[in-house]
Amino acid sequence: MATSLRSKSFQHNLFASVGIVFLLFVFCFMFYQYRREKEYKIDVMHSRLQMYNYEMVQTLGNRLSDPSAFYRYNADHHIRGLRVTVIDSGGRVLLDSHDREVAHLANHLQRREVAQALAKGNGYDIKRISESTHETYFYSATRFYLPDTGKRIVVRAAVPYSAELTRSLQADYSYVWYTIAITLLLGLVLYRNTSRISRHIGYLREFAVKAEDGKQLDHELERRLPDDELGDISHTIITLYWNLRHSEEEKARIKRQLTQNAAHELKTPAASIHGYLETILDNPDMPEATRRHFLERCYAQSERMSRLLQDMSMLTKLDEMDNPSTRSDTASDRQPIDVVNVVNAVLDDTALSMQEKGMTVSLQMPPHVVVNADPSLIYSVFRNIIDNAIAYATGATLLTITGQRQTSGSTQTTRYEFAIADNGCGVEAEHLGRIFERFYRVDKGRSRKLGGTGLGLAIVKNAVAAHGGTVEAEQTPGGGLTIRFTIEG
Repeated sequence: MATSLRSKSFQHNLFASVGIVFLLFVFCFMFYQYRREKEYKIDVMHSRLQMYNYEMVQTLGNRLSDPSAFYRYNADHHIRGLRVTVIDSGGRVLLDSHDREVAHLANHLQRREVAQALAKGNGYDIKRISESTHETYFYSATRFYLPDTGKRIVVRAAVPYSAELTRSLQADYSYVWYTIAITLLLGLVLYRNTSRISRHIGYLREFAVKAEDGKQLDHELERRLPDDELGDISHTIITLYWNLRHSEEEKARIKRQLTQNAAHELKTPAASIHGYLETILDNPDMPEATRRHFLERCYAQSERMSRLLQDMSMLTKLDEMDNPSTRSDTASDRQPIDVVNVVNAVLDDTALSMQEKGMTVSLQMPPHVVVNADPSLIYSVFRNIIDNAIAYATGATLLTITGQRQTSGSTQTTRYEFAIADNGCGVEAEHLGRIFERFYRVDKGRSRKLGGTGLGLAIVKNAVAAHGGTVEAEQTPGGGLTIRFTIEG
């Protein structure tokens, strides 16, 4: 209920804020349009009266000061209600079509239209009451220069404010109704869009609340999302959440499996050591040869436990390298190393074991392959793969180690590819994709018999990944197993 109320509040706030801005814009537009249209109609009326003034002056010319010619022209061009006045530059009324006795008329110099005409050439005034007729007029005045007399005069035409003139000067309000209709239409569109945005934001918030409370969210990905940017964002957020959740669940599963497998692997040598020591303690008169044999078996089992613990420690270190909070610390262990020297060191350390197995080595690598890596991890990669081949490549007589630089125009990073292949019994195709899993065994009992921990190839996979590479297993043509991996230089 709280989510629904908040999403409604968000919708109302968004709709109100955008709506207020839009309404202010509409109001300003209507006000501007009203003023503009009214000014346009006033300019039209002013232009018409100006045209009358110009035509009269051009027609009468020097006879403009002749009262008989002035009155006759106005009588011949009579317009109902039109009043024409001739004023000199001092504001004194010379002639007036409405009142022939002009002596009593006040000085017009301060009249707005007259002052504008003398200053700018023309002017007008709206809705001013005449002092002589007490009627409301629209005044339009024009300044003229008479060459014969060398004087400036102002001709002013005025029309009374009748109902017809009032209507003609009023703005046309039809655009107002169109504006209101468009505003209502856009308001509906805005409400629909804000409602849609609010609905999906409320849905995302509900999803976040459920995720925080740990509730079941299996149906969330099945919801129908809009086919637009908002839907893409919602889908991305949900997908990222599921990927993170599945990743955390997978890590938890691996840790549980590692703990169970480690306990299982440690239980056998621990039980053996316990049994041998208990037998020795319970039989103090045991022959010395038998006692020595039991102690040797205890030592062998303790070595196996030590190797298992070392491998688990190595996997823990590699897991920390995948953690962003500790990645910078482990990255400081990297340094330029020559992989050829590392391989030669591994071969020296395993030479006796390979001699016992009757295996020879073919090293096919450039003289110097320098990578920026953790020396102990690179050693561990080659050592575990070679140990795996020595222990499990039954019948193998040749171990081929190759390395070459990969060329790719799509990246500036140097990458090297290495491959270690034997010609032994190989591994069936169904196991190739899983041999890098922790404690995975192709033969369920073979690793324990041979002293393996079941973590060697898992360490290889994690160590290679820590150096930005990938690892895969494939069958060697002609028989055997090939492990191929890459490392960033």
